Order: sequence, then C-alpha cells, then structure tokens
Amino acid sequence: MRSLYRYLWLTRALEERLEIIFKQGHVIGGLYRSLGQEATAVGCGYALADGDWIAPSIRDLGGLLARGLDPRDVLRQYTARGTSLCAGKDNTNHFTVPELGILGPISPLGTQLCVLNGVALSFRSRREPNVCLTFQGDGASRTGTSHEGLAMAAALNLPIVVVLEHNRWAFGTPSTAVAAVKDWADVAGAYGVPAVTVDGNDVLQVYDAATQAIARARAGDGMTILVAETYRMLGHAQHDAQRYVPDHELAEWKDHDPVQSFSDYLIEFGFESDSTLDQIRGEVALELDAAADEVLSEGYPAAEEARTRVYGDPSLDAEVPWSRGAVPGYEGLTSGKRGRPAAGLEGA
Repeated sequence: MRSLYRYLWLTRALEERLEIIFKQGHVIGGLYRSLGQEATAVGCGYALADGDWIAPSIRDLGGLLARGLDPRDVLRQYTARGTSLCAGKDNTNHFTVPELGILGPISPLGTQLCVLNGVALSFRSRREPNVCLTFQGDGASRTGTSHEGLAMAAALNLPIVVVLEHNRWAFGTPSTAVAAVKDWADVAGAYGVPAVTVDGNDVLQVYDAATQAIARARAGDGMTILVAETYRMLGHAQHDAQRYVPDHELAEWKDHDPVQSFSDYLIEFGFESDSTLDQIRGEVALELDAAADEVLSEGYPAAEEARTRVYGDPSLDAEVPWSRGAVPGYEGLTSGKRGRPAAGLEGA
C-alpha cells in the first residue's frame, strides 16, 4: 500500500513539475495531465508482472512509473533533450521501452490495441505466459480501429486486458454524445467477453480487478474489458481551459480525488501515519528537484542528428524518402523559382 501511494504521489508531483517547466517555456509541444485519473493507471501498471507489456494512452503516466520508468526520462521527453528516449524527435509518452514492456502510443486514437494484438499474438505463438494491457478513453473506444482491435482480440482469445477509462470527456465532447449506453460495461457484449466495472479513483479496487483480469488472461481465458469510472479534472491539455465542463460536475469529482482519498484511507484504517506519508512526499520532492536540475542542464539534439534513428540505416548520408532532392525533369530549378519543366514533360 505504501508503494501504491508513492506511485500515486509521484505521478501527481511529476505532472505538477511538468506544468511548472511548461510555463517556464521548457516543454516542447503540449502537456497532457492525468489529474483525477492517476489511480486507474497506477493500479493497472502495478498489477502487471515482469515480461508483461503495457500500452498507455496520453493520461497513463502512472502506469509507466509503476513499471519502473525513470522520471528523468519523462522530463527529457517533454523537454526534447538529446538524451531523451526519442532523441528529441517526439515528446509525451510516445516511446517504446522493450526492457520495461512499454509500447508507445500512436497519435490516431484507437489504433494502439491493433498493434498490441500483434504483441499478444507473439506471446501465444512462442508459448510465453505473458499478458498485455492497454488503455482507451471513452472517445477512443468509439473509433473504427478500436472495434477492429477488440473484435480480433476477442476472436483469437488473446491474453489482453483492455482498460476503458470512462473519464466523461473526449476533449470537449461528453461521453453521452458518443455512445447510447449508460453502463459502459455493456459494450463487452458485442465481443462476447466479460467486463468488470470499478471505481477508477480507488487504486485498491483498480489493482484488485486488474490482478484478476491479468490472471484470467495468463491462464488462457482471453480478453477482459475493465471499465474504470473516473474523471478528467483538467482540460484536454494545457491550452484547454475546460470551460465546457459544468462547475457542479467538476466540484463533485474533486471531492473524489484519488490521491487524497487513498491518503485518507491509509490513515483512517491505520495502515500509515501522517508522518510516513509526509516523508514519502518529501522524498519524491527531492527526487524531482534533482531530476529537473539534471535534465534541464542537458542539451538539445544537434541539428545534424535529425535524420538519425528514423530509418533502419543509421548513416547520415542514407537516402530517405523525405529528403529534399531533385525531381526528375526539374533538376535545373532552384527553390522559390518558377520555370518550365524539361523537354518532353509539358502537360505531365
């Protein structure tokens, strides 16, 4: 329980630190926080075993930290340092770390399950007892590729757990506008698989349900859909003021904050003391102070590295499709100048 609390607090504190450096101009690109959803990701990530794979969405940082991801790597990603996992070529959690069983997300929503199906199928073909777990928001679960992925995982009885994060909002669109179901567990009936609904803001309830779903998949009984009833307490990203959310709705869910609720539970039932939790928070603060100082002292990637680690050929002189080169028949033209094509190409 102490470890679960530490991951919850680390997720919250790391994202708060990211927001600070975002406002200071250090973050390259957007910043997507998981405020209010930390328990779902942490509980699921903590339930996985060595050799299992996790495929996060943009609000599942806690699951990656629970799998062993270093907070410095998160800071490097967002600040596009040359030392980052993507060498400054992408940010957020768009990275894959095979040794930690992390499969990076794909920007088009709903597509990740299709990729993870391949990972799960490889486990099956190699007779490896490993399990895959992925997350989808309520909006992502309404896409065509999500349906394809769910149908394939169910039909092939793949060892997968799909966590449907019902956080009420897909950017500014309420979940009631994208599906007719009241109980989101009902979607599982279309695929012939079981679904379990949990309080996504209760980390123990999430951990317990995820543990059972993972065990079921590991035993060869196939996919489970885990519906986590939760709430996105901030806008889609830092640029979103969330003005479309009713004030009373936000206030209601703030009273159900997953980090504060778990802290209250640990103290009320005597699992931890105020001083122990305060010590954990202090240790995390010192860890993040050191991590931020280290990362912000590191440099951006050199310009000449832009073509490295993109294609299989690591050579800087490799022929790559997006390189600017002469177009056949237009070799004599220079950038910004207009002219006639070479003989024989008129009207082409």
